[in-house]
Order: sequence, then structure tokens, then C-alpha cells
Amino acid sequence: MNRSDTVTTVLVANRGEIARRVFASCRRAGLGTVAVFSDADADSPHVTEADVAVHLPGTAPADTYLRGEAIIAAARTAGADAIHPGYGFLSENAEFARAVLDAGLTWIGPDPDSIARMGSKVEAKKIMADAGVPVLAELDPAAVTEADLPVLIKASAGGGGRGMRIVRDLAELSDQLAAARREAQSAFGDPTVFCERYLETGRHIEVQVLADRHGTVWAVGERECSIQRRHQKVVEEAPSPLVDATPGMRERLFEAARRAAHAIDYEGAGTVEFLATGASGATGDVTGASGATGDVTAEGEFFFLEMNTRLQVEHPVTECTTGLDLVDLQLQIAAGGRLDPEPPQASGHSIEVRLYAEDPAQDWRPQSGTVHRLALPGRVAEFEVLTGPGLRLDAGVQDGSVVGVHYDPMLAKVIAYAPTRDRAARMLGTSLARAEVHGLCTNRDLLVNVLRHPGFLAGNTDTAFFDTHGLATLAAPLADAAAESLSALAAALADAAARRAAATIARGLPSGWRNLPSQPQVKRYDGDHGEHEVRYRLTRHGLVADGHPGIVLVAHGARRVVLAIDGVQRQFHVARYGDAVHVDSSLGPVRLRAIPRFVEPSAHVAAGSLLAPMPGSVIRIGAAVGDAVDAGQPVLWLEAMKMEHIVKAPTAGVLTELPVAVGTQVELGAVLAVVTPAESGEPSAPADIEE
Repeated sequence: MNRSDTVTTVLVANRGEIARRVFASCRRAGLGTVAVFSDADADSPHVTEADVAVHLPGTAPADTYLRGEAIIAAARTAGADAIHPGYGFLSENAEFARAVLDAGLTWIGPDPDSIARMGSKVEAKKIMADAGVPVLAELDPAAVTEADLPVLIKASAGGGGRGMRIVRDLAELSDQLAAARREAQSAFGDPTVFCERYLETGRHIEVQVLADRHGTVWAVGERECSIQRRHQKVVEEAPSPLVDATPGMRERLFEAARRAAHAIDYEGAGTVEFLATGASGATGDVTGASGATGDVTAEGEFFFLEMNTRLQVEHPVTECTTGLDLVDLQLQIAAGGRLDPEPPQASGHSIEVRLYAEDPAQDWRPQSGTVHRLALPGRVAEFEVLTGPGLRLDAGVQDGSVVGVHYDPMLAKVIAYAPTRDRAARMLGTSLARAEVHGLCTNRDLLVNVLRHPGFLAGNTDTAFFDTHGLATLAAPLADAAAESLSALAAALADAAARRAAATIARGLPSGWRNLPSQPQVKRYDGDHGEHEVRYRLTRHGLVADGHPGIVLVAHGARRVVLAIDGVQRQFHVARYGDAVHVDSSLGPVRLRAIPRFVEPSAHVAAGSLLAPMPGSVIRIGAAVGDAVDAGQPVLWLEAMKMEHIVKAPTAGVLTELPVAVGTQVELGAVLAVVTPAESGEPSAPADIEE
């Protein structure tokens, strides 16, 4: 590809992993980099990695990363001559793109008119239908009837699951529309939503396109992104196992994607997303070029969902299978470069998973706090296009990073590339299982369980994957109860070794040493499988541990314990962060909480207290002090990590305390309200949370 060197310094109008990814390609291209950052991101890795950084005062996206005029001013201040929008925030905002160009800066993205035409999903569907691309029929929210259910509410101006709701009961439509509009306004600055028939099963297939200003359009491979939670992708791969198994489907997909790009005179990198039918089939209304509707029943058929006029989060799997640096190609196209007549052929298989700070077992509840450690075993490339089998990590955090409540809880993307799909899945699953992920609760165990699941390995990955195979099963800890018990023993031994190493007297004696037999040492831990009371003695004949007959202590230190179990030596690596203890071994990662011998009286809360499940902001209150409430009744709404979370009464009773109001910022574990049970003396269960 020919290149023009008119750009020297690029400001990335984004944050975290997105900014770091773009910076990596800019550095390889010899370009300077500029970061912007909010108050909450002052210590983010993307800030320190840039050549220069400009502060955007505030924390909320509307005050910082969504303020186009502030970002353009930052570019001028820092001497940038180009702006790359990344993905999310203003990346698909046509007015921002025009403002960048009007300011005399290079816009590393498509023409503003192309963005505008695809910016409304409603209008985009009409354009695609006219171009001969089949689409799902749009439903007016005001005209939805029982016969249309279930329906999917979607934000017209954005994606990423924000502003999306599934409605199966017509009585819920009004409230769900209001919630979707609030989320869409908060995330995208546009409350417009629409409805379409919801297909319970289907395959989410997307095609990566690249187009230059000289008329060449590439379709450089498809990705399958069907495994999703809350309408956000969790596992992505290239190529799609469905497309591989369906003769002629790839050619038809690529032709439809190129037709879509030509229809709007597209330039740059973009993604055309389709909903496809697979082995499980699906039904729903579709509209083709003629406007006629029909049933979606044929296997391998696909229907336009939307066009993302930007780079996608999951672009690394396409990079790995094609060898292309898509960000570098964006830079070249923006500088007026020409694409070769034909794109490179894809080869091999790549799978990406998104590592989120969230608890899947608790309805995907997002988490906040410190990332103490994030490390994969072996050699791992960072933000690099893999040229051979291996692993890649695109992370927005580093050891010590604090995950707040203002932005998406994704920590990193972990990507594997291999000659075959089975090998890529095995490499990725093993690497994740052995990774050190310390601090926050994450979806790591779920990701490994998915990658190892027979349904996934068989390529049966429709959008109902979690419902089909059971979230409780997929979210189960990798380490079973026996492994957790052994890990608790290792944690106790490591803790004893650490105390002895720090002792000022008789440091060389074993922990709890007596010259006559005495009581065992006792430590207690909480884990996923319950409470563990570890009772052990270190005698002249070795370790004696209750419940673990015949176990041999080979070595133990403050961070590493080696135990021989039935003649097999296993290493346990132990890390402590206050009361939190992480134990990593071949039996699976274990997260424990050391239980103190004595509990502070101030740590107790009144029965019936509704505690904040995460830091956030109270945006709505549904009851007043003195009101009678039913079990499961919404009491208040929290906004955290760009999503709404409903806090419900755990039992029937009377709301006796409400120490918060709309706008109150609350920390994790804060008392939001107290419900006195209807029956005197009956304790309340923890508050229910719904997203």
C-alpha cells in the first residue's frame, strides 16, 4: 500500500485499552501520541504511555470523553495534527468528525456523511434494504402488540449493550423503554430507541471491511461473536465455525458487506454486522430490497443488524488471521494511501475473550477495586499482530490499577492464534486457567469453562449459549471443593512462613513450635465452596493436617508451598493482599478471604439492611420511609459502570431507614436502606440486585 506522511502526531479520543492499542500502532509507525484523561483516569496506563497527556476535568463521560470541543482543544494544545476516535464514546459521532475536520485536523475514520447515514440504526436499515441487503423489520415501540413479543429494544445511536432490553411481557414495555432511553442518553447522548423482533437463538456474524478513498473495498474476513452477556460480546473468533460449515455463505457475506460499504461511499475500517441462522434455526420478520417480509428459517441465511463505522473491540482476531495491522491501515487510509486490489487470504484460527471485572454467578454484577496482579504464563505479546501461534494480551490495566464505576468493567482482551480452532481454544483456556488474576472478582473461570465446553468445541455457539448450557454450570469455579481445601492449607502454611520470616525472636523455629505435643495451629478462610478451618501442626516428623491424612510438606515459604499428595508434588503460589488471599496451582485458581479471629463491633449491620453491591450513584428511589414493601419490590436504582442496577427489598416489611437520596454517591457495602421484616424477629436475606 502506498503511504503519504502528512500525519505526525495522533491524539486518541479515548481511554484504557483502546488508547493503548492505537498508541502501539502509532509508535510502530513513528508517530507521536497524545492522551486525554478524566479525573478518574489520572493514573491509567494509557496516560503514562503517551508522549503527552491532556487533562479533561470531571469523571462522567458527558463531562470528559464525550466533550468534542474539549478534545479538539486538547489536540491543538498538545500539537496533534490528527485525531483517532478509538471505539466507543465519540467514535461514531458525525458532528464530532466534522468538527475535527473543520479544525484543520486529520480525522482517522470514515467521512462524516457515512457516519451520519449509519448513525441511526433505523435509517441504516432502510439504506441497506435499498442496497439489496436483507434486514430485520423495525417495530415502532408505540405499536408493539402481544403478537410481536418477544421484542428487543435497541438504542439507535450506539451499541455495546447500552440501551438494550428484551421484553417478553407487554406490561413491562413502558418501564423498559424508559430505562433503555436513560441508558442511551447517558452512554451516547441520544435517547432514541427502537424495537425489533427478538430472535431467541441465532448467530452474530460480522465482516471486517476496509475501504480507501480511491474506490477499493476489502472484506478481510468474518468474525463470530455469538456468545454474549447483556448483549455484549464475551467470546469472539475468526473465522466463524458456522460460515466454515456452510457452503457459499462466506462469499455471500462478503458481497453483502462490500455492497453495504459502497452504498455509503465508505472510507476506512468498519464492520458490517449480521444476525445469521445456524443449526438451531430461528424465526422472525425480515425485509429485503423489495420491502417484502418473510420467515427466517433457512440455515445459513443472514440479516443486517448495523454497521459500525469504526474499529471493533474484537479486531485482533482478524489481525491474527490476516497478518494485517488494522490500526496502521486506518492511519494509511486517512493519509490518502491506496489499498492493494485484493486483500490477503486469511489462515489459521484466532479466539478472543474479554476479561471483565464482574461476577457472572451474581447476574454479571460489575466489580470495582484494585487489580493487584494480572499476568499470563509464558511469552505473551502485547498489542502486537501475531505472526505465528501464540498469545496476545490487550489490557487497559496493569498491576495496581484501580477499576472505578464510571466506565466499562472490561480489564483486558486475551487472544490466541493457532493453525486450528481446537488448538487455539486449548491454548487460550490453559493460559487463562494458569493466569494470575488477583484482586477483583472476574469472569475468568466462566471463560475457561466456555472454551472447554463440548458445545463450544463443536462450534455450537449461538446467542442463547448461556441459557442453553446453564449459567450456573458455566460460571462454576475451576477449582473444586477438595482443591480449595488444599489451597486453604497452603495459604495457612505460607502465612505461617511469612510470620516466621518477619519474627524478631526465634525466627528459625517452626510456626507454633512446642517441645511437647500441643494444640494445632488454626486458620479460617472463606472460599467459593464455603468456610475452611485449617488445623495443622509442624512436628519433627513433618506436617500433620486435620482432614489431609498422608500429605507431605515438601517446601514452604511466604509465597510458595509444595505439597506431596498421594505421591504427586504440587506447587501452590500464594499471594496476600490484606484479608484477600489468592492461591494459584494446577488444581485451579482459588480466591480466599482470611477470617479474623475477632470481628469489630462496627462491622455489624442491622438485619434487613440493603447494602450497595458496588460503588455507584443513586438515580431513582421507589419507596419512602414508612412505606410497606413486598419482597422483590424495587426500592432504589443505582447507576454504575454505565448500567442501571435495581436494588429490591429482600423480604416483605416496612422501609424504616433510607439514608440516601437521588444523586448520593455510595461506596461498596454502604447501607442504602433498612427493611424491617413483617414478622418480628425474622431476619432479612440480602437485597436482590437486578440489571
